[in-house]
Amino acid sequence: MGGYFYVFFDINGTKIFYEIRGNQNAEETIVFLNGVMASTNSWYALSKPFEDLGFRVLLHDFKGQLKSDKPDGPYTFQEHADELKMLLEELRIENAHFIGTSYGGEVAMKFASLYGSTMRTMTIIDSTSELDPVMKYFISSWKKAAQEGDGEKFFNILAPSIYGEKFMRENAEFLEARAKATKHVGQEYLDGQIILYDTFINDVNMTDILEDIRVKTLVICGEEDILKRPKQSLLIHHKIRNSEYVILPECGHVSIFEKPEELKTLLLGFILKNRGPAA
Repeated sequence: MGGYFYVFFDINGTKIFYEIRGNQNAEETIVFLNGVMASTNSWYALSKPFEDLGFRVLLHDFKGQLKSDKPDGPYTFQEHADELKMLLEELRIENAHFIGTSYGGEVAMKFASLYGSTMRTMTIIDSTSELDPVMKYFISSWKKAAQEGDGEKFFNILAPSIYGEKFMRENAEFLEARAKATKHVGQEYLDGQIILYDTFINDVNMTDILEDIRVKTLVICGEEDILKRPKQSLLIHHKIRNSEYVILPECGHVSIFEKPEELKTLLLGFILKNRGPAA
């Protein structure tokens, strides 16, 4: 049966927002994992082809994100992974394909190190396994902007560090509209962002766990990603044995918005050729 529904899952008093879309009785599930500033609706365009093919799609906001609760932090990537595992168990999903972008890709890698036997495949988009001074500088500037409470200024500060040059040049009106829409996003959202930035800076230390991951993995990165640069994705590829690596030309950090058609091709191709039992 197709369709979708929205609901909250309570984990020790913290409400986690999630959606199930597509065929709710499907044997195979796609789990999409958000970037830090995103929410479940960021995936709708990319999840639709999987819904049309009869997959079940699970989307959720990590704690600290827009639609979920924002308890005091910082958190850890293991907390996110454990909470996702509890959600999957609640939904009786024994294994799935995982697709994560940026922060979501980092959660996916942590999940793979803990619960890899429940993963059929893993796709990591514009992510990193370790912190470097460039990332720390950018994220510290986002944190300062979020603390000031002006959503429009916040967006304008972060935009040049996440969107590629071509996308910014060709989508100036879209970015201006996004900035104005963010102006009234509210301090609660910005406070959640601050917690997640601190989580990332404190805990994105995963390179040493990658060699133990046995999940079939696709690593994707934008050629012009200046936040989590191609060399970080290449490191992930080199460490996860038998992984595949694709670089998207003329693309910045937000591949899911900048190159959605190319991503549909890559994601569908990788998952359809690897349908079947978990690793």
